[in-house]
Amino acid sequence: MDTPYRANMAPITPAQVSAAKQTACALVQASLPEFAHTFKYSHSEGNFYSASENLDWTPGFWTGQLWLAWEATHAQPLRDAAAWQVHSFWERICNHVEVDHHDMGFLYSPSCVAAYKLTGSEEGKAAALLAADQLAGRFQKKGGFLQAWGKLGAPDNYRLIIDCLLNLPLLYWASEVSGKPHYAEIANQHIHTALNHVLRADDSTYHTYFFDPATGAPLRGVTAQGYCDGSAWARGQAWGVYGTALAYRYTRRPAYIETFCRITDFFLAKLPQDLVPYWDFTFGDGSTEPRDSSASAVAACGMLEMAQYLDGARAAYYTDAAKKLMAALLQHCAVQNTQQSNGLLLHGTYARDSQFNTCQNRGVDECNIWGDYYYLEALTRLSTGWHPYW
Repeated sequence: MDTPYRANMAPITPAQVSAAKQTACALVQASLPEFAHTFKYSHSEGNFYSASENLDWTPGFWTGQLWLAWEATHAQPLRDAAAWQVHSFWERICNHVEVDHHDMGFLYSPSCVAAYKLTGSEEGKAAALLAADQLAGRFQKKGGFLQAWGKLGAPDNYRLIIDCLLNLPLLYWASEVSGKPHYAEIANQHIHTALNHVLRADDSTYHTYFFDPATGAPLRGVTAQGYCDGSAWARGQAWGVYGTALAYRYTRRPAYIETFCRITDFFLAKLPQDLVPYWDFTFGDGSTEPRDSSASAVAACGMLEMAQYLDGARAAYYTDAAKKLMAALLQHCAVQNTQQSNGLLLHGTYARDSQFNTCQNRGVDECNIWGDYYYLEALTRLSTGWHPYW
């Protein structure tokens, strides 16, 4: 709680939250009708998104923005577009289109679970339950984790990644609505395995961790999208912040409070002066490397989530930190009008190549769709008693 992060910026004010949320919702509405019956691509090019089919792991974040904006405005075109997209997700899971991976929560929580929670959509409920089955099917008993990518059991992909912590609410929701405990049991085991291995002694996190497919024994932590195996990828650390907060919400295990504080305090301590992180925490003030604004948006949501369960002083500390991160995003990254962009949050980085990873540059210094979503989610959390989709 005594993290010496450089927080010279004043926290975002209620008036700023209200204005920023109104602007963001207007920008979402302005993307209709172009993106009513299609999806925004994972990232912008020149700060403008092109249209995409319901493919890859990211379309749920566009549908999630539609639901968030509809909650705020009750504008019928937003609800109509979101409902059309829920049907697209139903077709996707029924036809098994690009679902052989762990990202079912990213796809189905902000789209179909949201639709069921907000409108009672039976199609959304059915689609999300099928997605939960798909995710649960990736559980590896040897090691006790959900395999992220690749053919099940393949030695070169027998691993978890920190991002998966955000996919687990889909399993907890499925247990709740179906009355079947095995979904939550799988989620509990994955959390236990992940947090026992991705957290380093210095409170940074590995992006991904390998296990022995024959025995389940832990092997090694590496990176996929960070600068190198020993570095802290900013968005990965942010997934840890939010993911650990959600882990505590669903399990109420006291140890996860300490884990949350360790991961979050590292994130805060590594921020540059303007509080917008570089894409990897290897880089700091004075670097010419790109930022990843989405990491701040994700982390802010995680801090606001966890603050609900902390004592007064710690709750105030992390709430204040989240408000300062949001003030920084509003000042340096928030889209203000449709001439700037058809997204919400500038200066994100999808993937950045380095001599130590296997990435190619993708969506560097652009909007990315999850950054937009979590920015609007954080504004929503700061303005209402929001009932999460996660």
